[in-house]
Amino acid sequence: MTLTLFPIRLLFAAFMMLLAWPFALVASLGPPEKEPEQPLALWRKVVDFLLKAIMRTMWFAGGFHRVAVKGRQALPAEAAILTLAPHSSYFDAIPVTMTMSSIVMKAESRDIPIWGTLIRYIRPVFVSRSDQDSRRKTVEEIKRRAQSDGKWPQIMIFPEGTCTNRTCLITFKPGAFIPGVPVQPVVLRYPNKLDTITWTWQGPGALKILWLTLCQFQNQVEIEFLPVYSPSEEEKRNPALYASNVRHVMARALGVSVTDYTFEDCQLALAEGQLHLPADTCLLEFARLVRALGLKPEQLEKDLDKYSESARMKGGEKIHLPEFASYLEIPVSDTLEDMFSLFDESGSGEIDLREYVVALSVVCRPSQTLATIQLAFKMYGSLEDGSIDEANLSCILKTALGVAELTVTDLFEAIDQEGKGRITFTDFCGFAEMHPDFAEDYLYPDQTHFDSCTQPPPAPTPNGFCTDFSPENSDFGRKNFCKKVD
Repeated sequence: MTLTLFPIRLLFAAFMMLLAWPFALVASLGPPEKEPEQPLALWRKVVDFLLKAIMRTMWFAGGFHRVAVKGRQALPAEAAILTLAPHSSYFDAIPVTMTMSSIVMKAESRDIPIWGTLIRYIRPVFVSRSDQDSRRKTVEEIKRRAQSDGKWPQIMIFPEGTCTNRTCLITFKPGAFIPGVPVQPVVLRYPNKLDTITWTWQGPGALKILWLTLCQFQNQVEIEFLPVYSPSEEEKRNPALYASNVRHVMARALGVSVTDYTFEDCQLALAEGQLHLPADTCLLEFARLVRALGLKPEQLEKDLDKYSESARMKGGEKIHLPEFASYLEIPVSDTLEDMFSLFDESGSGEIDLREYVVALSVVCRPSQTLATIQLAFKMYGSLEDGSIDEANLSCILKTALGVAELTVTDLFEAIDQEGKGRITFTDFCGFAEMHPDFAEDYLYPDQTHFDSCTQPPPAPTPNGFCTDFSPENSDFGRKNFCKKVD
């Protein structure tokens, strides 16, 4: 197929894009922020029809001979936003070209030759990475279009925010649900015998996926438009609740489970640091609770020094839940209680703030092991020389790994060559430079990172399937979370 079908399909697809370019160029002239005329002029309707036909021919040439469509696409006045899931490939552009809906894209895309012109035709909402205020502007633009009573084209959003392998639906980002208007859920399926479609952050690259897919004689895709979902008053006030409820509707239609973990959790669990998180870590649960409280790790990272100084001043003094809420400047809630319980090992209703700061540092910068350890030494170290004893080192590393038990005697003795019974961060840092694999050599000599599992976690498959961090129980209602000691 590489020598026969592949080059023919590739050339024909390129030709169809070139054919569509002049139509899109003419139709996209004028200021992009100008509101579309109502009703559309006849020539625009003709151009729209021609572009849809050309794009459908391009996909046909690529092997998507039949695109199965189920349900009815709502009118813009009925649902201004279409939420698509699962998002697993750049071939998810098929429903975009079939509906000519607007999408949210990075601003750099409009400068790509030919493709940028085609993108501008569908009047996307551009996001600029260089503009720090871009997220707020994007949300405001989505709101403006969604509340225009159907004057703007529908906005098609992939609320997962990243590509997955379609085995479950990850946490939906709230952007599509902040306007509080009705949305139409749309689910995608690729029932191919051989999956060459999936393009995730780990696995084959974009060109290999394109090559493998064009070499398949036939590719299948199913697009199902579910009934319009109208939010309740509570959902309008709470976009996260709205997003979660829509996700459950789409998961039931797909016959898959949901997980409250995200792409960032995969990054946390598989981070390339000197301390690799074990399979039984509670830090994934901690990271989920941080997000559930509305605390953003990327913003919290800037305040780590402030949090650590406040925790150091406590000097190991335990605090209760109300004080913890005051420390975080948020009200007491069920979610906060769940987070509190992760650090309340004895069940006494008290926690050490220093443990929270260490865990937060790992979540904010998972690959920067030494930065977290240095922060911990500042909080646990003595006032004279900043040194710590073996008990404090054990507490630091247990918290940084999110485990209940950890033997650090061998590691401590290896660092404390002079037998002083105390070590400084300089000692630790020097030892880490000499022994970059100290965690495997001293903390996990018997593969203890998998002791709590009946079997080792599966390795990523060749198609980019990430290790599954989903809880065994897919019921995400109110429940008693396991404490760290468990």
